[in-house]
Amino acid sequence: MPSFDIVSEINKVEVSNAVDNANRELATRFDFRGVEASFELVAETVEMIGEGEFQLKQMMDVLRNACVKRGVDTASIDMQSIDRSGKLHKQKIVFQEGIDQATAKKIVKLIKDAKMKVQTAIQGDKLRVTGKKRDDLQQVMQLVKGADLGQPFQFENFRD
Repeated sequence: MPSFDIVSEINKVEVSNAVDNANRELATRFDFRGVEASFELVAETVEMIGEGEFQLKQMMDVLRNACVKRGVDTASIDMQSIDRSGKLHKQKIVFQEGIDQATAKKIVKLIKDAKMKVQTAIQGDKLRVTGKKRDDLQQVMQLVKGADLGQPFQFENFRD
């Protein structure tokens, strides 16, 4: 019986490369000369450090562009609140990975409402979709790609 998994993952190496590229771009930009501004990759999060909220917004655009160039989907970016300490502003950016229970239930409901002849099972942070026909599974892929659920999804482990 054909099946595949729906997952939500990011490539951590490409995120690291995007942060390095964004730091290089900050070093060459005229509006960031003589200003303390940088990106730091700390474990699973990216920390932006700048002297003002306006600079953080500009830095976020730089990071988004670097992520797009490196092939990292920017829909997985979750921006935290801005922390202010002295003259520096810090903002943490978390890249969402895995499918949480609420989103998984939304996907299952979406598939059931479309009345497709497939079965879905939530398995931790991924979903397994099984069906009798390969065409049904491809229709599910198109349905999930077309739905706006707030994070990117990949399809892997396709078995016939």
